[in-house]
Amino acid sequence: MQNNVLRYLYEIVKKKPDKKAYSDGTTEYTFEEVYRRCRSIGSYLSRKGICKKPVVVFMKKSPQEITAFYGIIAGGDFYVPIDEEMPAGRIQLILDNVKSPLIICDSTTAEKAKDFEIGDGEIVCYEDIVHTDIDDGALDAIYRRAIDTDPIYIVFTSGSTGIPKGVAACHRSVIDYVEQLSEILGFHEDTVFGNQSPLYFDACLKEIYPTLKFGATTYLIPKSLFSIPTALVEFLNEHRINTICWVVSALTMVSAFGTFDSVKPEYLHTIAFGSEVFPIKQFRIWRQALPKAVFTNLYGPTESTGMCCYYRVEREFEDNEVIPIGHPFPNREILLLDEQGRLAAKGQQGEICVRGTALTLGYYNDPVRTGEAFVQNPLNSAYPELIYRTGDMGVINKAGELCFVSRRDFQIKHMGHRIELGEIEVNVNMLPGIKLSACIYDMDKGKIVLYYVGDITEKEVVLAMKTKLPRYMLPNRTVRLESMPFTANGKIDRVALKQMQSGN
Repeated sequence: MQNNVLRYLYEIVKKKPDKKAYSDGTTEYTFEEVYRRCRSIGSYLSRKGICKKPVVVFMKKSPQEITAFYGIIAGGDFYVPIDEEMPAGRIQLILDNVKSPLIICDSTTAEKAKDFEIGDGEIVCYEDIVHTDIDDGALDAIYRRAIDTDPIYIVFTSGSTGIPKGVAACHRSVIDYVEQLSEILGFHEDTVFGNQSPLYFDACLKEIYPTLKFGATTYLIPKSLFSIPTALVEFLNEHRINTICWVVSALTMVSAFGTFDSVKPEYLHTIAFGSEVFPIKQFRIWRQALPKAVFTNLYGPTESTGMCCYYRVEREFEDNEVIPIGHPFPNREILLLDEQGRLAAKGQQGEICVRGTALTLGYYNDPVRTGEAFVQNPLNSAYPELIYRTGDMGVINKAGELCFVSRRDFQIKHMGHRIELGEIEVNVNMLPGIKLSACIYDMDKGKIVLYYVGDITEKEVVLAMKTKLPRYMLPNRTVRLESMPFTANGKIDRVALKQMQSGN
């Protein structure tokens, strides 16, 4: 039984030591180089007596950063990734929470790290520790003592109070996720991943650990290319990337601007997407450009270790349909619960709750919010069993497939009616000339505000919506943007949109 993610690395380095593992197009490491750097960093931590502690990694996105993650695990610790694109205030809150004894930096972040309060922590440079003499005896002893419920990482998500929540995952949940995801998407040794997500989100799990499992290759795509769709596709072709697992906004940035008229991804055969609803109009453009590719919709919160549901797209969808999130991964169960904690009736909306090995350990140093989200299964009173309440609303369609409806806090009460803001977006996205759209609700003013990027005027959007939506669902304000704001992970930044609205 595997109880440590590093077993993937220790096995694959015997089989494919000289194969390229990770590259950003400039720096690349073979599995042998990954193994050696991992063991050196682990030896450094062992000599420092740092064990079972959170170790912060403050580095730019790179193959070096990935080897730092593995080195921390080899040393018996768990990594906490942060990035200079995070607001300084958020970084300080994270450092205050984890109280790490060590911050590993690179040449671009070492000076910036000194601006933060780190208590008794120490700042070290990656290049100063990565050539530490390897202590095989110490590392092997750490590996033998490991159990599968030991933490592997803490990634921080946004909290509704403004205080970020540190989701702590363990080896067991990550191994289970890698095994199930790999089976569902059909990864193998010839898979060449194109990574889109930052390394301080759990989304990168889809690429970095399956790379170890199969001896595949991952390219870390430069963030700048996601604002230049043609150059992005050319990068995919240059490196023969055949598998991508991206947020929907990253995909629509390619399709919405006519990229496929000049260049198409020549090698892509596996395309997974998630985190947002894929506008059907944009999805069709992708499918028409790559008719032989397999498209899979993925769904899941960070608290259930990556994704927990999937739907392989094998039929056509009407303009007003939403692609289902389908069925749970093996070894997981989805409970759709009503407000009384009972299973939602057929056709009734309910909160999506997850049970199984995939659940993470909870929020680090935050028992109150952990207790609010990780709760006793209300359908089981016989023994302790936790489920995770996602805060997402779903419904089972006539085909027995789970469909995402909206965030629970994305449902509003307006003019006496309960409204799904996502339904407004679906209708707007169907309009010719619309590239992207997002709705927010200004609670102070009681107004629905629509933001969009497209080639039609605000007046034309308003007139079109009057033919598609009931009066109570019509946006009170419609704003055309030159570009949509995105979060670091590539999702539409609704917080930024709310701030834009509050300034009016």
